[in-house]
Amino acid sequence: MAENGEKHDVTELLLAWNKGEKQAIEDLFPLVYRELKKIAKRYFRRERDDHTLQTTALVHEAYFKLIDQTRIKWQNRAHFFGIAAQAMRRILLEHARQHIADKRGSGNPKISLDAEEIDVSQEKAAELIMLDEALKKLESIDPERSKIVELRYFGGLSIEETAQVLGIGTATVNRSWRVAKAWLYKELSA
Repeated sequence: MAENGEKHDVTELLLAWNKGEKQAIEDLFPLVYRELKKIAKRYFRRERDDHTLQTTALVHEAYFKLIDQTRIKWQNRAHFFGIAAQAMRRILLEHARQHIADKRGSGNPKISLDAEEIDVSQEKAAELIMLDEALKKLESIDPERSKIVELRYFGGLSIEETAQVLGIGTATVNRSWRVAKAWLYKELSA
């Protein structure tokens, strides 16, 4: 992730943004761009070069969604990247839905929640949507565990960063992450 000074600058700019300082938004982008690009690249590592949605486009679309947010009171850098991961997830899911509008995948999905990269290929679009549906179901049962999966799997946040975003302990994140993965595997293979 970023160096300590950069983390501090991002948090300061987010707090200034909360106060309505427009310049903070402009100053923020160069500091967060590299990390947003890193998150986006996780999604596209196994993709072909001519994929219709590119890393840079995903980063820019997510960033524009973030700066349009008026109701979020930014807490810190980890909070920002957690919300950014959520925005990227929504963009990718919409993209996947567009690609399978006429057909649904069949069979059990083969999604690994422990993977370092997320397969967003057209062939895996139905599985990504099934994971999203399972996450929504988990959210209705246990919102905190659902958020942990979203931050860890889609956002690539570490256990420590996830704990910071959610304001809980790392042991709780570890335990909840294991339980949530087991529940999702069971749900997806049912």
